[in-house]
Amino acid sequence: MSTMYLMEAVNLFCGDEDPTKSKHLTIAELKLPMLEEKFVDHLPGGGRAGVELGMNVLSKLTPTFKLAGWDPDLLSQFGLGSRVRKVYTAYGVIRDKRAGVALESKAIIEARLGKIDPEAFKRGELQGHDYALNEVLHYELWFQDKRKFMFDFFTNVWEVDGVSQFAAENAILRIPGSI
Repeated sequence: MSTMYLMEAVNLFCGDEDPTKSKHLTIAELKLPMLEEKFVDHLPGGGRAGVELGMNVLSKLTPTFKLAGWDPDLLSQFGLGSRVRKVYTAYGVIRDKRAGVALESKAIIEARLGKIDPEAFKRGELQGHDYALNEVLHYELWFQDKRKFMFDFFTNVWEVDGVSQFAAENAILRIPGSI
């Protein structure tokens, strides 16, 4: 039976070392990283038509979020002074519209805070800041206790529904930690 799943609310933790640092009161927007495979155009010299070929690699992952007001903790996490990545965890309430049940989504992102873009201040309006996470080296997306996607740069792993998509290639290449 068909249903719809709609995001109703989100929360974000910017660094998992302190569980009291919830952004639930200030988060205005959250955009998980776009998942995009790299493709290249190929026009064979003896062929009649060009084709687009999938290269079996992901484009870089760049999640973004917007917070209302100022956040001194996040200002300290900006990347130039610290080359250490942090774990950013986003939780979402997704509603199954047919059943009316609330489901959990969770994204775990290991990255560096690479962009802080303050909005212009206008008296009488809420000023916010746009943030971007860069150098994403680990990413997991969970939907109701099931890991849908997992990417890990260092082990060369890309999993979908718990199944390694490149296990054979990683084994052939003898990549440590991926086998």
